[in-house]
Amino acid sequence: MFKDSKRIPMTDTLIGQGTHAEGKIVCEAGLRIEGEYRGDIECVGDIIVGECGVARSNISGRDVTIAGKVYGDVVTKGRLTITATGQLHGNINAQSFIMQDGGLFTGACRMERAQEQSRSQPLIGTEAQPQAKEQHSSSNSKEKDKRQAQAG
Repeated sequence: MFKDSKRIPMTDTLIGQGTHAEGKIVCEAGLRIEGEYRGDIECVGDIIVGECGVARSNISGRDVTIAGKVYGDVVTKGRLTITATGQLHGNINAQSFIMQDGGLFTGACRMERAQEQSRSQPLIGTEAQPQAKEQHSSSNSKEKDKRQAQAG
């Protein structure tokens, strides 16, 4: 009747409207803030600060969506989205960043590619683009002629 391999599904955490909480949150599931929260947040899952939500926090999570107000730094391994009603007063470190018209952001932004992508794609290509090849073909042939003259 019951299987041993069946896992208990993770439950998202909700700080509801009208709630004032303080401390440090570390969670593996998602987190939604509709009330007010003060303290650091470390979340393996997604974090949503709703339209009524206020977070005075440094936030670290997978994907972060801000529709309310956040006062603090945001670090995400995925996407940070600031909606039309969202405000972020702090610094960003994210893989991708989306800001809708009407959203507010004050701070510095640093965007980094995922480690797998940066290792597989060199910063400077070994081959030039076709257009660049045409532009530099005359200088490349001159370099080859110089090398051949030096060698022979």
